[in-house]
Amino acid sequence: SGNLWYDHMAEKGYVVFTMDGRGSANRGLKFEQAIHGNVATTEMNDQMKGVDYLKSLPFVDAERMGIHGWSYGGFMTTSFMLRKPDVFKVGVAGGPVLDWKQYEIMYTERYMESPQDNPEGFKNTNLINRVKDLKGKLLMIHGAQDPVVVWQHSIDFTREAVKNGVLCLSRTRTQCTWQRPCSFDAKNYRLLRFVLKTRKYND
Repeated sequence: SGNLWYDHMAEKGYVVFTMDGRGSANRGLKFEQAIHGNVATTEMNDQMKGVDYLKSLPFVDAERMGIHGWSYGGFMTTSFMLRKPDVFKVGVAGGPVLDWKQYEIMYTERYMESPQDNPEGFKNTNLINRVKDLKGKLLMIHGAQDPVVVWQHSIDFTREAVKNGVLCLSRTRTQCTWQRPCSFDAKNYRLLRFVLKTRKYND
């Protein structure tokens, strides 16, 4: 696959599935800008088409599906766990964007404009306000030195989780950033251990 983590999970007996929905790059301007102003809506609908496909396969257990992503993928993972809590039983979100007002300006304004110009869009995509909707098991991994998706995202989310009595596991890696992700041993071992423990719990 070109991704050792996917290969490792497949060797453990998991079905590994990836897809690029609208909003992904290198497929034309219209395809990429479909998410403009309200991220995690159009692309979530596209990802659900992938979920429907997986459910149609006889070897997929639709009751024990998980989701994982880093940075924007961490945002998507957390979005699914909160906005569609009955789809995935477990999620692992690495360096997730949880409040777009705290993200770097260049990328944010390209897809979301500014909080002043698009207040409703920023409100709808603020996942910190949705903590109480978490039903499954969510692990967040965040680099304390990440200069782009700053640690404050996960700190604020964890604070709200504690305040509302919601169980959310959080792990901090001092050297992890989007430019220098955690090593396989540091990040993926934790991820695998979390998934395996969750699988046993659900059994």
